[in-house]
Amino acid sequence: MSTLLIPFILLIVGMLLLIWSADRFVDGAAGLARNLGLSPMLVGMLVVGFGTSAPELLVSGTAALQGNPGLGIGNAIGSNITNIALVLGVTAIIVKLPVHSRTVKIELPIVFLSGALAFWLLYNDNNFSRLDGWILAIMLVLVMSLLVYLSVVQSPNKILATEACAELPEAMDLKPSILWTIGGLLLLVASSKILVWSATQIAVYFGVSDLIIGLTVVAIGTSLPELAASISSAVKGETDFAVGTIVGSNMFNTLGVLAIPGIIGTNVIPDGVLTRDLPIMMGITALLLIFGVGCWYKYVINRWKGIVLFLGFVAYEIYLYIQATSA
Repeated sequence: MSTLLIPFILLIVGMLLLIWSADRFVDGAAGLARNLGLSPMLVGMLVVGFGTSAPELLVSGTAALQGNPGLGIGNAIGSNITNIALVLGVTAIIVKLPVHSRTVKIELPIVFLSGALAFWLLYNDNNFSRLDGWILAIMLVLVMSLLVYLSVVQSPNKILATEACAELPEAMDLKPSILWTIGGLLLLVASSKILVWSATQIAVYFGVSDLIIGLTVVAIGTSLPELAASISSAVKGETDFAVGTIVGSNMFNTLGVLAIPGIIGTNVIPDGVLTRDLPIMMGITALLLIFGVGCWYKYVINRWKGIVLFLGFVAYEIYLYIQATSA
């Protein structure tokens, strides 16, 4: 057990440092963009999208570069499942969560179709190629461009712009913006390396795959800020954009974070991704879409829906545990 102590401590330190440095980097980048004259709406969208997925992006890239693509793939998929089933599930148990019609009509279907695209690309030739990764990344650019267009041009669709601007950090002068942007990025890289190394050592110690560690320990760890923020907002009654923020994060995870191992050229699809994890991710997204469209309470995720989502998360974790221990 003593051989596990250092990796376990470094795992916690790496997660905490990763989360903190991601916040500092986003604050600096947002301040820098504002000082360069970008609109608050555009800066806000970058904060909402990239900011919530920065830890996953760095972990996925670091894991792939260090020869552990399963950890990065598991982190992307596991974070999506955790965001919906755990974060939204627990928050909805505490307070009803409104789901804006735009989220149901546009953003959730995009997230589901993104998952379907990822599944098809990997299933088509049972290979995660650079082309597959670039297709996902290009789709992210196209989707974000579409959402920016809808928010800027079409006046009935101002919800995303309002949500984005609400996430903006306080204004910052140019010099501290540059310092926090560079310093935050360096700390992100360092903390992601610490996290990937320690998670890999834990996987080796317990004899499980790095995919399982990415789906569980790392995915839950990188989703803890969303859980804390959602619960805090629920207690304060500030729940207007909780679902939209999680959906935006999942969009980046599916098209951005998941693309990185492919772009780096791992060509590896760990066992269970196509038969278990991606289908479950798509299923939980479809369930959230059904809950949002109607199913008794239209455009609301209430307590019983939250309980269903949370129990789904518990069942998935138990299923992973059973498979890992019986392998």
